[in-house]
Amino acid sequence: MSDKTICDIYRSPKKEGLYLYVPKAKGLSDVPEPLLTMFGKPELAFTLVLTPEKKLAKEDITKVLSGLSEKGYFLQLPIVEQDDAMQAIAQHNSKLS
Repeated sequence: MSDKTICDIYRSPKKEGLYLYVPKAKGLSDVPEPLLTMFGKPELAFTLVLTPEKKLAKEDITKVLSGLSEKGYFLQLPIVEQDDAMQAIAQHNSKLS
């Protein structure tokens, strides 16, 4: 893979924060059908030029580029943020261990 990859990033209509990165030149052709079914009809969010030096807001660029190179796609999962109650439960449970 070259130092620059033009990448289309699609959002899932089924789950907020779920994104699919694919090389623009290949499109969705390498994405397995079961994943596309789970993902829903991909909605193009934007197109980016990715380089190893690029900073992404919510993903490690190395992982994204590796996924694009090895599988032909990268799936970005939603970030799960715990609310205060969940954090309190997690801390309480860790003290019990």
